[in-house]
Amino acid sequence: MTDVLITGTGLYTPTEGVSNEELVASFNAYVAAYNQAHQVQIKAGELEPLLESSAEFIEKASGIKHRYVMNKAGVLDVDRMYPRLPERSNDEPSIQCEMGIAAAKQALEQAGKTAADVDAIIVACSNMQRAYPAMAVEIQHYLDAGGFAYDMNVACSSATFGIQAGYNAITAGSAKTVLVISPEICSGHLNFRDRDSHFIFGDACTAVLLEQASNSHKQAESFKVLGTKLATQFSNNIRNNFGFLNRCDEAGEGKSDKLFVQNGRKVFKEVCPMVAEHISHHLETLTLDAQQLKRLWLHQANLGMNHLVAKKVLGREPLAEEAPVILDQYANTSSAGSIIAFHQHSRDLQIGDLGVICSFGAGYSVGSIVVEKC
Repeated sequence: MTDVLITGTGLYTPTEGVSNEELVASFNAYVAAYNQAHQVQIKAGELEPLLESSAEFIEKASGIKHRYVMNKAGVLDVDRMYPRLPERSNDEPSIQCEMGIAAAKQALEQAGKTAADVDAIIVACSNMQRAYPAMAVEIQHYLDAGGFAYDMNVACSSATFGIQAGYNAITAGSAKTVLVISPEICSGHLNFRDRDSHFIFGDACTAVLLEQASNSHKQAESFKVLGTKLATQFSNNIRNNFGFLNRCDEAGEGKSDKLFVQNGRKVFKEVCPMVAEHISHHLETLTLDAQQLKRLWLHQANLGMNHLVAKKVLGREPLAEEAPVILDQYANTSSAGSIIAFHQHSRDLQIGDLGVICSFGAGYSVGSIVVEKC
């Protein structure tokens, strides 16, 4: 059996950030303007008035205090409330390409590798800024890497699904070194005028370098992949209907489901047990016990969800260091979340320590990667 290692990770963080207080000030200004403009219909009972939000409500509901975004001014502009990201010419690197290259270079440097060592690049994220050519092929070009490249999307689970694809490529012999890159511009698909979801997402990009163990220069301080496990189950409770066929039905223009929409209560109720059972079963197949785990790097969507999943897996209240949280500063960065947690909270582990990288989200989809510190 070919051993596969995670030898490097990288993280691109946008330079601009938005606090809960700033986001609420913009949202409440919009609410006031909306209610004023529709006061006649509201008084007549034809429309419900919009409710204001608060920083305290956001933190209590999600654990989020702050998020990084690619463009702050557009998000906070009450007359706009979405990022302002001008299109680039076809001869310039795309935004997601630039994010991906920055994260990839960090991962390569950490692993002691160069782009010339890369055999495959997988861009795995929730939203691609275009259909084709593939973002992965563009990154391959500007990074000056060889081999092959492709894009894939399994929403918030994209990174772990991408890691399994990279793992499979290495064990099958079609590559020795694989980069899995997740450039997430979640602010672009978020409805900042929806009180229930306007605070959820942030932007970031992660990169994970997978290597055949015998090909690695840096086995120390790496993580051996002990196993991967994926699962999907169809659900309409998290959805985004934006796509190339939208222009074919003018009646659908302006519908809110062309952006992120979810039934949060159902997602919480249905996904938490699904994820806990998934991790527990994965550990059983590897003849491991949950009490052996030193770390759970969980998808950073909601603090309550992470706490409940960790509690179900461990069978007790988790310690803060056992299930590290980054969503308080990054918010939900979709597929990048669990990888950011791994990137920032893994180097303190000792040789032989075990952990699980786990993502979950729309689909429903769940992906888990069990690793051991080398």
